[in-house]
Amino acid sequence: MSRKPRTLSEHASKRLLAEFGIPLAREASVLTPAEAAAAAGEIGFPVVVKLCGDAIAHKTERGLVRLGLVDAAAVQKAASELLAAARPEDGAVSLLVAEQVAGKRELIAGLVRDPQFGPCVLLGLGGILTEALGDVAFAAAPLSHGEARALAGRLRAGHLVTGAFRGEPAGDLDALAELLVALGRVAEARPDVASVDLNPVLLRARDGKPVAVDALVELDSEPSSESVSERGSSEPVRKRGWKAAEAATPDAPARAASEVLARLQPLFQPRGVLVAGVSAHPGKFGFVAYHNLLRFGFSGEVWALNRDGSEVLGRKTIREVSELPEGAADLVFVCTPQAANLELLRACAARGIRAAFVASGGYGEAGEEGRRHERELVALAESLGLVVAGPNGQGVISTGRSLCAQIVAPYPPPGRISVASQSGNLVSSFLNYAVLTGIGISKAISAGNSAQLGLADYLDYFAADPETAVALCYLEGVPDGRRFAEAARALVAEKPLVLLKGGVAAEGKRAAASHTGSLASDDRIFDGVAAQVGALRAPSVEHAFEWAATFATQPLPRGRRTVVFTTAGGWGVLAADACAAAGLELVPLPDDLRTAIDALVPPRWSRSNPIDLAGGETRDTIPEVLDKICAHPDVDAVIHLGLGIQAAQAQAFRSGPFFPGYGIERIVEFHERQDRRYAKAAREASERHEKPVLTATEQTYTDRFYGNPGPVGVREEGRLCYPSAHRAVAALAALVRYAEFRCGSDGRTT
Repeated sequence: MSRKPRTLSEHASKRLLAEFGIPLAREASVLTPAEAAAAAGEIGFPVVVKLCGDAIAHKTERGLVRLGLVDAAAVQKAASELLAAARPEDGAVSLLVAEQVAGKRELIAGLVRDPQFGPCVLLGLGGILTEALGDVAFAAAPLSHGEARALAGRLRAGHLVTGAFRGEPAGDLDALAELLVALGRVAEARPDVASVDLNPVLLRARDGKPVAVDALVELDSEPSSESVSERGSSEPVRKRGWKAAEAATPDAPARAASEVLARLQPLFQPRGVLVAGVSAHPGKFGFVAYHNLLRFGFSGEVWALNRDGSEVLGRKTIREVSELPEGAADLVFVCTPQAANLELLRACAARGIRAAFVASGGYGEAGEEGRRHERELVALAESLGLVVAGPNGQGVISTGRSLCAQIVAPYPPPGRISVASQSGNLVSSFLNYAVLTGIGISKAISAGNSAQLGLADYLDYFAADPETAVALCYLEGVPDGRRFAEAARALVAEKPLVLLKGGVAAEGKRAAASHTGSLASDDRIFDGVAAQVGALRAPSVEHAFEWAATFATQPLPRGRRTVVFTTAGGWGVLAADACAAAGLELVPLPDDLRTAIDALVPPRWSRSNPIDLAGGETRDTIPEVLDKICAHPDVDAVIHLGLGIQAAQAQAFRSGPFFPGYGIERIVEFHERQDRRYAKAAREASERHEKPVLTATEQTYTDRFYGNPGPVGVREEGRLCYPSAHRAVAALAALVRYAEFRCGSDGRTT
């Protein structure tokens, strides 16, 4: 039987943690003021004296801490006052005498058990304002030394740790990382430890090393036979009560890439498709799915199952699955009622079908009875050797096979982005952006209820799929966080993963005695694990697609050194501000590059970064300057602004009553041709020098009738034209973060 969690005293907590190598202040536990004075003399003044007990969690709030005691008399006086402040509900109390560690920077480090991701380690700004500041970062345990070092850099005020502060040296990141790694070891060796709270951890003034000066350990049950503080802390105990990620069931062995591809090939690369539940009514899902397969030219055979056997879309249908030639199809798209689906799958398996996409509802989303039907569906599919996507899903797309097996539009152009989503609507959003921008899709699937196949399975497939260059994923919950994180980590080792998460505002908060527990919101933990495995979390649908499209079309940068190149000054200033806010380095313009540009344009240009030609360009200047910028070894990436300005005026000429005539047609053709040329020059310079060049202009969306030749030219070159400098800078920052993760921020291969 589970019992309520139990909090250890500070001294008992520290004894447990000390055996795992966590650095702690020197201290002694005593019972009387005289003993406290003697202990202080041995430790050395100044000291801190605290009142401790298993029932006392937050001593500072109750005034149970005395700091800066410089002699024995002061210690005895403080000890007497603290003992007098004890309450009956505190139980047995003691006095803790500890060295006073000198240091101005207070951190919090801790351990918490998450139902989805298992044990997670925390680092943040500590002290009495920990919850108010909320500047924390999480990582799943166990974590490597490199992952632990990276946590400090993810804090908003991480510079307080990584740099010098008020005469004190920079924090010792290696020592801090070892402390965090040790917390991970606590999680592995002591599954009865529900949480650990080290607050504050001081960065020592003389050397920047971390020292935990307060500690709180919460156990998930009462000790069975002997006191935990007396038992050796490295002794493992029986695991109790942890769900999902920490279940005792061993992890399934990882599948080889060839096995992953073979398993889901019938779903994403079917030879033939059977649509079950086709209706002659254009408003029914079966009709729409059948229409879309035919309309968008699926490269295999398409069969329709209709209980009346009537013609649909001028084509014959079959009444029974048994009429399907054996081996003619290996995917069934299911639009039949839930009650008919078990028998349908049996019949399909008998004809050689190996995958099912179930669009039908009435399953887990419909309550407990629906969940029972869902379990039956999965059990049958596994017994038949079928893979099942859904149920309650929208559809699946594979442009390499011209497969549009879904109950809604649109069908995207082919490309290198693969999408998996827990929401069908978000699949549609990403596909619509693909249609809008011309940056295409390789695979896309709505996971529905994920009864058998979940997001992790699709990430496994995208990692192995040679047609996928970048994965894009929308999710609202992670039932098996460890499985998802493992799949994401494996994919990110080869390809970027962009995540968009919904449902953040609706997620629950943990009630906990410790600072660590109260800070461990679902979203903070998800954010930490995503960063730990190298996934890029986007703030909006637009950003998510644009980042994925950028990865699909641009080379990775070698560093953060960025040049803004513009033909309009204000845009360049805003872009420079955006670069600074995103952590990109607006590199000072190299002297030899300045000299080279001087030879091409009049002297009124900016002569700095941003490079603003100030209207001094000629017909050849922009391509030449772009090439020189990209060729320079001190430049890693370029933000290109100003495209389409002249073409916009050309469109005003073309659409007015004076066109053609008055010589207008010549300037119209020139400006339109030049803006297309500039788009081509940006793509060619990027490819020639293997550096990202991101082109941005609000002209992307201004002309509803003709299409501005500037952004249209970018699309024709197979690149994304960003609607603002800020969106381009955000995409470039995503490229940089992924590139740094792949090779380590200090150049080491991860």
